[in-house]
Order: sequence, then C-alpha cells, then structure tokens
Amino acid sequence: MGITKSELFKKRQNRVAHLAKAFDHPARVAIIEYLLSNQTCICNDLVDILPLSQSTINQHLKELKSIGIIKGEIEGPKVNYCIDEKVWEEARDIFINLFSQFVSKKNCC
Repeated sequence: MGITKSELFKKRQNRVAHLAKAFDHPARVAIIEYLLSNQTCICNDLVDILPLSQSTINQHLKELKSIGIIKGEIEGPKVNYCIDEKVWEEARDIFINLFSQFVSKKNCC
C-alpha cells in the first residue's frame, strides 16, 4: 500500500488539521458555541435553534465526535452531547500557539 499524503507531514501538523475540521462549517461552530454556553445538549435542542434538519445536525454531531472535540453519552433513547474538555484544551493551546507564532513574526509586506 502506498504512502498517504498525511504521512508526509509532522504528527502535530496532522493534529492541527484534524482539529481544524471542527471549525470548517458554520453549523459546527454554532454547535460548539451552544455546548460551551449550555454544557450539554441533545440533538433536538439544536434542531430548535439551528436552521437545519435533524439528520444534517446529526451528521455534524457525528463529525465533531469523530474529531474528538465533543463526546456523547447514551441516556435512554437519546444521546447527550458535551464538549470533551481535554480535547478542547488541547485545541485551544494548539491554535493559540499557532496564531501567536505568526503574530510575533512581523516579516510580511
């Protein structure tokens, strides 16, 4: 089997790219913002506030969960979602460090 393009990059670069996927759609950003202000939710909570169908919201929740930025626990017939604090802190630190590198190097035009 051939080498994948991601294997050509450093582990940290792959992790940054993976975590950045959580923010590559406004619906995911809205879901994250909701969870940060409400701590937890079920899909129907999001259906009430987002202009998207339940199936679309479920797809975004699934993507956020696969990235690891949120986690979900089954409570009866529903899944209760919340921010994974460990991954959230990791993402925050990664992006703060990444952006601060570029701010401190004022070598552009």
